[in-house]
Amino acid sequence: QVQLVESGGGLVQPGGSLRLSCAYSGSLFSILAMDWYRQAPGKQRELVATLTSGGTTNYANSVKGRFTISRDNAKNTVYLQMNSLQPEDTAVYSCKITLTSRHYWGQGTQVTVSS
Repeated sequence: QVQLVESGGGLVQPGGSLRLSCAYSGSLFSILAMDWYRQAPGKQRELVATLTSGGTTNYANSVKGRFTISRDNAKNTVYLQMNSLQPEDTAVYSCKITLTSRHYWGQGTQVTVSS
């Protein structure tokens, strides 16, 4: 059974940093891409960052230069390093793993940026 478990969210002051983790387990073969999404209250879910199997990364314009997606194959974990956080980054952040035949989601972790 495939499981994705996010962690690392919390409350941080503007300008601060957080690192989110998404630990995955199960039969995850032929991973095409790993993504981080976020959804703020009253807003649509937004794709924040993508890491393809070939190592290509893509970021939403709103987070370019501040967020970094990475992967540790030995730990079966994908990370989202978030720096210079702003109140508008407040949202539930979820990871998604896309295989050739389907995709899987984690349960999400809350990030709140507030003074």
